Amino acid sequence: MLSAKHIELVKSTIPLLESAGTGITEYFYQRMFKHNPELKHIFNMTNQRSGGQPAALFSAIAAYAKNIDKLAALSGAVERIAHKHTSLNIQPEHYPIVGHHLLATLRELAPEAFTAEVEEAWAAAYGVLAGIFINREEELYQKNANRVGGWLGARQFKVIEKRQESALVTSFVFAPVDDEPVVDYQAGQYLGIKVEPAHHEYREMRQYSLSDKPNGKTYRISVKREDSRNPDDEPGTVSNYLHDQVNVGDVLDIFPPAGDFHYVERNEPVVLISAGVGVTPMQSMLEMLASKKSDKPVFYLHACENLAQHSFNERVQALTSELKLTHHTWYRELDGNEQEVLNSQGHSGSVNSHMGFMNLVPMKADLPLDKGDFYLCGPVAFMRFVKQQLIELGVEDTRIHYEVFGPHSDL
Repeated sequence: MLSAKHIELVKSTIPLLESAGTGITEYFYQRMFKHNPELKHIFNMTNQRSGGQPAALFSAIAAYAKNIDKLAALSGAVERIAHKHTSLNIQPEHYPIVGHHLLATLRELAPEAFTAEVEEAWAAAYGVLAGIFINREEELYQKNANRVGGWLGARQFKVIEKRQESALVTSFVFAPVDDEPVVDYQAGQYLGIKVEPAHHEYREMRQYSLSDKPNGKTYRISVKREDSRNPDDEPGTVSNYLHDQVNVGDVLDIFPPAGDFHYVERNEPVVLISAGVGVTPMQSMLEMLASKKSDKPVFYLHACENLAQHSFNERVQALTSELKLTHHTWYRELDGNEQEVLNSQGHSGSVNSHMGFMNLVPMKADLPLDKGDFYLCGPVAFMRFVKQQLIELGVEDTRIHYEVFGPHSDL
């Protein structure tokens, strides 16, 4: 239990945290990995090098300090992080290690301000937060384990299908090696995957959105090959490994479905908005709605580079006959052949294609701005751009739901 004095002391360190910025979390990770290198098998080291993970952790620490006297305000963040932790198989014994290095970081970076009294307050605050996560994660673990087809920890799955969906995206279908059922999931959730690429220093764990409807027997993920845009950056270690090295018949360790971003059934129209590989959770939602023979209006708005990179294009067109589906796509650029293909498709009336950035203003009379649910997935800059348009068009913030691939970022 936190005392009023604990709360006061933690809040007093907010200016210190803000002035230090991500220097605190960068130091923290360097320290932790030096003393506990085994944790490099859990953390995404690419996100460490890019700075994404230190920035996300700093935002979380600052938010906790500011809201320590009103923890209910952090419930959404706690739920999101707890789901991510279960996909990484985080256990209670990991929390003391993180707490030790966090306190040591603050002590070493600000020895004058981080007095024994302040350290005791932060230790108590961390203990409360760790307890919240441990309890919630145990609930999620047990919920998965107790459902039909559920399990704890890693379970072996065999690749039974590998299919190219577009120039950069490949789908993998997994079936359990034990031939037992697999737990259902909510459309929009992801799987935790553990792999050991050859000649790579660490085991790697990643999360990939499920891209099909639940069927109780198999899972499908659709993975974009991540190439480096900067010669000094390392290309996507796991995505390239999956594309180049994993084939039908190979066995991978997989953790149960997780994620707080998912479709929620309401008797209102739904608008799915994606860009790039953000198509994957949206495809799961579309397939789920079709399987339930939903008769609600569904709008699917997607943006991608070109026709070659448009994953599931033909499948979505087919779904227009199964759903009350309105489908629009924005392309950044098309070559002559691609433009001809789109023109020929357009004669059927099932294709609404546009060039350039997604602009929702011309569609405002058609979209359910006053009562629809809006689901967003794609690059953070894209989602910020779209969310701002939705807000300006009058959509309530509470009806806009989004998923960020990688370290979380607020829009």
